[in-house]
Amino acid sequence: MLRVTKLTDYATLVLTTLAANPSQVLSAPELAERAGLETPTVSKLLKPLAQAGLVDGFRGANGGYRLARAPEAISLVEIVEAMEGPLAMTECSIHEGNCGIQDSCHVRANWRHINDVVADALRSVSLAQMLVPPRPASVAAPGARRIDVRLANI
Repeated sequence: MLRVTKLTDYATLVLTTLAANPSQVLSAPELAERAGLETPTVSKLLKPLAQAGLVDGFRGANGGYRLARAPEAISLVEIVEAMEGPLAMTECSIHEGNCGIQDSCHVRANWRHINDVVADALRSVSLAQMLVPPRPASVAAPGARRIDVRLANI
């Protein structure tokens, strides 16, 4: 099963909490309360999010965190990569030479293409869009996109 880690899911929740009031500075305990998470978990999330340039931290009595950029300027792929590293569906999707059968593998090009499609899909969704509740599955949104995947012919 392919899925993001629980920490990445929580990081998205924390960032959407900040995105609801992007100019407001919130402490880790305030963020935890609003997001419904434990304070130690939120504190653990904030370090890689700050290192990735997604949040700014402020010290002092009125310190805390806020988004480093507008919610529209932060994509989901940035959040995933901040928490999990470069997006890679398979080990060889990102790094060559990590596989003993690389020279005889006939599916690597397809995995790389699938990796690119997933990355593009995550890149196309902003943090601001995550604040909007999704439409019911039976109602297609105007301008909805479908992702077509074509595998390489070998």
